[in-house]
Amino acid sequence: MQYRRLGRSGLQVSELSLGSWVTYHNQVDVAAAREMLAAAFDAGVNFFDNAEAYAGGKSEVVMGEAIKALKWPRLNFIVSTKFFWGLDREGQAANRKDTLNRKYLMQAIDGSLQRMGLDFIDLVYCHRPDPQTPVEETVWAMSDMISRGKALYWGTSEWSAEEIRAAWDIAERHHLHKPVMEQPQYNLFYRKRVEQEYKRLYEDMGLGLTTWSPLASGLLTGKYRNGVPEGSRGAVEGMGFLVKGLTDSAKNSAVTQLQTVASDLGCSLGQMAIAWVARNPRVSTVITGASKISQLQDNLGAVDVIAKLTPEVMARIDQITAPLAS
Repeated sequence: MQYRRLGRSGLQVSELSLGSWVTYHNQVDVAAAREMLAAAFDAGVNFFDNAEAYAGGKSEVVMGEAIKALKWPRLNFIVSTKFFWGLDREGQAANRKDTLNRKYLMQAIDGSLQRMGLDFIDLVYCHRPDPQTPVEETVWAMSDMISRGKALYWGTSEWSAEEIRAAWDIAERHHLHKPVMEQPQYNLFYRKRVEQEYKRLYEDMGLGLTTWSPLASGLLTGKYRNGVPEGSRGAVEGMGFLVKGLTDSAKNSAVTQLQTVASDLGCSLGQMAIAWVARNPRVSTVITGASKISQLQDNLGAVDVIAKLTPEVMARIDQITAPLAS
């Protein structure tokens, strides 16, 4: 496992990391989470991603209890959470869930700290942009979160380049803690935001990336070539919105062609897809997910594939996937 700086910060994150979306609480209990966290940590993973909204806060509880049981030194691991949709605000139209206002953010961090059983959270993200709240209010709240010692670094997730730059400029102007990372979707079929839209931000701001969905929710493992298998992410309750993309015939045809490339490299299709994301030098860490230990171990095998992605192999992959990428 290699380690990379998170943007221009001094924080070193493992090139592969482990996330909890969909899996924790829904498919993975505390015992299973403990087993997978331990296996990932033993393989060199030091960053574990979460969000307030995952499983209505229960994902944070599962991860927090698993980490407590593992008794790791706090200096040795990095955890994150993300804020936007909120919890426990039913019944009042004024208390809408999708917001980044100061009241919500300052209460949200306290809730996450309690659920995870931690004194501080290393990375906190604004999970989506909020056009209804002045960005200056959000930037001040996130900066104050860090100044109060409740978080160490803050960033954004799925913000446009224009929105990220506006937040950074406000922080620069007022001498506040700046956003240092973005968490975008990035995989062989979803590329343009990372490769084109954010291009200026890497040099201008030193933006780091903690990317998610390297396997396009499982599409890039090949498991959806014949429909939605039982027990897969596409079959999970509440994940029906993914099915159309997962069963896209053109993309699944491309996946069949990619399998030949992976076979030539002597690796699984999923390992090649993860390694492809990690090969981008702008990516600080690739967030992977797993509902069982065998999936985790296969994903972690991607570290040995990165060096095999020569310019010639990358060109073969590009020829297959670039025409279908958005």
